[in-house]
Amino acid sequence: RFGEIDLIGYDGAYLVFFEIKYRKTAQCGTAAEAVTKGKQRTICRVSDYYRLQRGIGEFTPIRYDVIGIDKDEIQWIKNAFDYIR
Repeated sequence: RFGEIDLIGYDGAYLVFFEIKYRKTAQCGTAAEAVTKGKQRTICRVSDYYRLQRGIGEFTPIRYDVIGIDKDEIQWIKNAFDYIR
C-alpha cells in the first residue's frame, strides 16, 4: 500500500532495490529521468518496509539502482540515488 519495487536482488554483499523504466521515444525524456525525487522517496520508504518485514538488519549494505530502457538501449545505473527520508 506504500508503493512497489520492481525488482529486489543481491549484487555481491549489497541488497539492491531496482527501479525499471521504459520509454519507447525520447519525447518525454529518458527512462532514467522518469525516476523523480518523489519516486525515489517512495522506493526508500518501501525498502524500509521490506527490510523490516524480513528482519534484514540496518547493517546490511543496500543500494538503489535504476535500469532505464530507451527504445532498444538498456542502461543500468548502479547507486543511482541515495536514501531519501
